[in-house]
Amino acid sequence: MKTQATHRRAVLAAGGALLAAPALGQSRFPDRPIRLIVPWSAGSSSDVQMRSLAEIAQRGFGQPVVVENKAGAAGTLHIVPLARETRPDGYTLGQMHLAVIRRPYLVRTPQWDLATDFTYVIGLCGWVVGVAVRADAPWKNWAEFVASAKAEPGRRTYCTSGIATTPHIIMEDLGARIGAEFTHVPFRGTSEGVTAVLAGQVDCIADASTWAPHVVEGRMRVLCVFTAERFARFPDAPTLRELGIDLVATSAYGLVGPPGMDPGVVRVLHDGFKAALFDPANERVRALFDMPAVYYDSDTYKTVTLRQAEYEKQVVQRLGLRLD
Repeated sequence: MKTQATHRRAVLAAGGALLAAPALGQSRFPDRPIRLIVPWSAGSSSDVQMRSLAEIAQRGFGQPVVVENKAGAAGTLHIVPLARETRPDGYTLGQMHLAVIRRPYLVRTPQWDLATDFTYVIGLCGWVVGVAVRADAPWKNWAEFVASAKAEPGRRTYCTSGIATTPHIIMEDLGARIGAEFTHVPFRGTSEGVTAVLAGQVDCIADASTWAPHVVEGRMRVLCVFTAERFARFPDAPTLRELGIDLVATSAYGLVGPPGMDPGVVRVLHDGFKAALFDPANERVRALFDMPAVYYDSDTYKTVTLRQAEYEKQVVQRLGLRLD
């Protein structure tokens, strides 16, 4: 005959087995295709990298990762529907990037709250951003360029791919920190900016590395980069930190989903996309576009994003930038 204690142990063991077993009808995640929204046009560097990431990740997931391009509104057209998604089941994800982080501080009525409207999945990568001049420019290094700007306030011009972009924000922040006044010349893209510098219409370009091939071919010279470490292709170009300015800017991005996603689902997504990020095939794609990995796990990515948002808020308010 079983004792009362033996009976109790049997009941507890059976209960533990039930808890450990999946509930009836519960399926493995993912059991259908994952939708990954890229807020840029097909063929852009971000799109190519994200498609590589999706192709690699789907092998581990055992389900397709379908990339959907939704360009518009400076890369923010996708973010409101994502934040308002009523089924936070992990099957709809989108790219989080600096324009999304910065925009709430550029408009009168913000449409999303970075702290509450998203589930942060993973921090992925960014770009090499730097300052480059024409090869025959009189400034051989960053110090000479800054000295010229201080001697003739407002005379030194720089171009970027638009108002309130990361390079614009950083250059204005730099000017305020070092006491130099630069004049911003915005273009619609980095290619137009490079053309303007080569034509002598603008002193320098401050932007992602569209300028790099021209530096390699001897038509341009890079004065500094905004990355944490020196850029391998141009090891002689100092970082801002090496120049005494504690500032790093890679325009990093990652993946988010709607608010309220299950932590177990987030973990599966994080692990799958992390493996894809560091897969040699994706590393080769990122190398083509000078996109270093800027990896963060889910919790750290949220913390880093909110910290970046505070920086963006302070700089935008100090510069008085508005989009409406």
